[in-house]
Amino acid sequence: MRQDKPHLILVDGSGYIFRAFHALPPMTRPDGVPVNAVFGFTSMLGNFLTKHAGSHIAVVFDRSRVTFRNQIYADYKAHRPEPPPELVPQFALIREATAAFGVACLELENYEADDLIAAYAKAFSAEGGQVTVVSSDKDLMQLVGPNVQLLDPIKQKPIREPEVFEKFGVTPDKVVEVQALAGDSTDNVPGVPGIGLKTAAQLIQEYGDLENLLACAGQIKQPKRRESLQNFAEQARISRQLVLLDADAPLPRPIDELLAQPPEPGKLAIFLRDQGFRSLLHRMGLEGDSGAPATSQPRHAPAILAQAEPVGAPPEDAPAFGPYETVTDLDTLNRWVEEARAAGTVALDTETDSLDALHARLVGISLAIAPGRACYIPLAHGPKPGNGDMLEAAPVAPVQIPLREALSALQPLLEDPGTLKVLHNAKYDLEVLGRPQAEGANSGIEVSPVDDTMLISYSMDAGRHGHGMDELSLRHLGHSPIPYDQVTGTGRNRVPFSQVDLEKATAYAAEDADVTLRLWQMLKPRLRSDKALALYEQIERRMIGVLKQMEMEGIRVDGVELARIGEDFSQRMVTLEQKIHELAGRPFNVGSPKQLGEILFDEMKLPGGKRGKAGAWGTDAAVLEDLSARGHELPKTVLHWRQLSKLKSTYVEGLAAQLDPRDGRVHTDFSMAITSTGRLSSTEPNLQNIPIRTEEGVRIRRAFVASPGHVLLAADYSQIELRLLAHLADVPSLRDAFAKDEDIHSRTAADIFKLEPDKVDREARRRAKTINFGIIYGMSAFGLAARLGIGPGEAKGIIDAYFAQYPGIRAEMERLKEEARINGFVLTPFGRKLWIDGITSKDMSRRGNAERAAINAPFQGGAAEIIKRAMVRMPKALKDAGLDAKMLLQVHDELLFEVPQGQLTATSAVVKQVMESVAELRVPLRAEIGHGANWAEAH
Repeated sequence: MRQDKPHLILVDGSGYIFRAFHALPPMTRPDGVPVNAVFGFTSMLGNFLTKHAGSHIAVVFDRSRVTFRNQIYADYKAHRPEPPPELVPQFALIREATAAFGVACLELENYEADDLIAAYAKAFSAEGGQVTVVSSDKDLMQLVGPNVQLLDPIKQKPIREPEVFEKFGVTPDKVVEVQALAGDSTDNVPGVPGIGLKTAAQLIQEYGDLENLLACAGQIKQPKRRESLQNFAEQARISRQLVLLDADAPLPRPIDELLAQPPEPGKLAIFLRDQGFRSLLHRMGLEGDSGAPATSQPRHAPAILAQAEPVGAPPEDAPAFGPYETVTDLDTLNRWVEEARAAGTVALDTETDSLDALHARLVGISLAIAPGRACYIPLAHGPKPGNGDMLEAAPVAPVQIPLREALSALQPLLEDPGTLKVLHNAKYDLEVLGRPQAEGANSGIEVSPVDDTMLISYSMDAGRHGHGMDELSLRHLGHSPIPYDQVTGTGRNRVPFSQVDLEKATAYAAEDADVTLRLWQMLKPRLRSDKALALYEQIERRMIGVLKQMEMEGIRVDGVELARIGEDFSQRMVTLEQKIHELAGRPFNVGSPKQLGEILFDEMKLPGGKRGKAGAWGTDAAVLEDLSARGHELPKTVLHWRQLSKLKSTYVEGLAAQLDPRDGRVHTDFSMAITSTGRLSSTEPNLQNIPIRTEEGVRIRRAFVASPGHVLLAADYSQIELRLLAHLADVPSLRDAFAKDEDIHSRTAADIFKLEPDKVDREARRRAKTINFGIIYGMSAFGLAARLGIGPGEAKGIIDAYFAQYPGIRAEMERLKEEARINGFVLTPFGRKLWIDGITSKDMSRRGNAERAAINAPFQGGAAEIIKRAMVRMPKALKDAGLDAKMLLQVHDELLFEVPQGQLTATSAVVKQVMESVAELRVPLRAEIGHGANWAEAH
């Protein structure tokens, strides 16, 4: 777009509001009014205004939930819940914030904000101006044209005609036609059943517009599509009215009143002080602006203002984020190294060309030794590709220190035991630096000692929010770091980080180190007051090195066996498809949910079918399992086919793709701060979701093999969550059963069904086992009935008998729910806080899910902590015993080792001893040990 035209910026206020509300923790100003959304909105708007200039600007808001569209279609947006009660009082304050910045607010009764945006865009561009709409809302893409663009507020990415075409498959002027056909479940726009975005785009490309398509509907060859278009033609026309923005809506304020102007410092300062936003006052340079007499603030305000800041608000005199230094010569690097050693603490971050730490090439390193004092050391930046001009000189790489020399200068600092290295997601950087990066180097750098801000946050706030650096920065520092996409571009225009201009690379990379250091300074002291210091120091931080070693070691996979499994699965899928077609009475695409739904509910007339909002029958696993339980063979066979298909694509083909040709092993990535319960998760490949008890799962485990001269040893905690249940609820009979190593499910069956121990049959044990595990997950009578294939009344009787026999369990469940309601979190048996989202929600469904999570979290979290305790103690125990076994995998309650054949007995004894002695419970811990040439045999 030309920059010499008048330029109107229209900010979609709703997007900012809800993004701010959900990104920040609860905050209140001195009088108790919630202001987290106000703080986030004010911060984002202030940040935006410093980076974007226009001749005119306005923020556009929705005035009310009901508009003219509800007169066209009563159910339009009717399914949307009311805004959270703590957000409602913030709407007016957000409008005050906008006015305090000197920016116009636009809203109009009976119209949506999108209509006003369309009307102003039309009017302004008609006068020869250009318009930027700050929003990623797909509905606004219909406005894109020569003088109108969108700007994604998160990615800071312009959205023009190519991006619209990529999203909808049509040009902006045809977006409305596509939306009318496809509908929109978010806004409850019905569309035409069975037609999605891709099909809608194809139809509009062929027929031009909706009316012409409907007029020619009888010519459509596909019968279902033809019938839908004919039967739902009027619904499509209504949908078009709903999605078409009213560009002729009245303008609530003249365009002349939207002229951009700087804010009045006094007015803005008063607003920020009234809300208690001290960090924003500092960031905007308004601390010294009196704005108003001191009497406008209550005498006790300074002591209370901290409530309005994010948790652990940054100090008022915090330095700015940048500018930072680019280090391109050895003398400057040595000076930084000495300063870091003198400081005693240095934040560290790496820039690479891949998210795969074991194969990533090091592009640069950033250091921070104090807030605002950071640098970037480029190591492998290359020239940008030329433009193809034969006369142009060959591009030259930017000046930088040779990689080997830079790493030699950094290694003493990074391995210095007297200098603490602070990282965010340290495991990744330690794996990158732990490999030889420079040609001719014998080994990598063993960075130590380290702190990890991601794990510090996770130790205190598991389940409360995410622990990515950007989110923590906004939450705790009130600062939004530079987005990666802003530096490298997106889509076809993205360049590798190694080709980013050094000025931009420095601003981005050094800021990461700066943010990491500031987060460490703010969060580390909280560990003690939050009673999470021991958890972090003794468990989470020690897990970094343990998992790093496990990931680098990997596990061997037999590629030939994997190929055999894949061929077997393919043949079985073909056989199942033939059976499915016979049961259906005709061939169809088994992988198509739409076609399967038509077979089950239109042709076979099976009961229980429900159509989705798009008009197609639902055929998810729950639907098929319900039909299978009723004795229908076709859905049961489809479930088996789906399982084979998923296993084949995820594990057979997925493992083959992840197999490292250098060592014939797969190296999974353990995520340390994802789950809400403290459990690890596994990706690339995911080795934690392989079915345990199915024939297919056993086949896949056979492909994981030991190296020559070794065996695999599997050590699995026995019924650890039930042991924790007996411990927490202090159930005497269950404790007695575990102490005597009795079969816990048989004992439960005898207790609740009043049977003699020798009279417990397989069915009674099965029922007892189902309820034993179901109780931990808060299973209802309805859920138990579905699992056991019995009536809800009988299931309720079993649950009542269970709680009558074990009243301590019910009491413990109620205590956990009450603890979550009062504190917002529950504690594991070892003191880790597990935050429970939605526990006080007015939505019964959401609150019920939260209550079930509150019941289950201490058991899952306790189990996770027990096995982590074993993992951090295991390497030293094996080393002290003179054993060469290597820990390879952790899968829920199981550890897998590769052991030299001659050390199997000794290793088994050490592993069992460590696992069974890491925690003192009211019941004994038991670890079951197995071994074999492959993972399946080890079970």
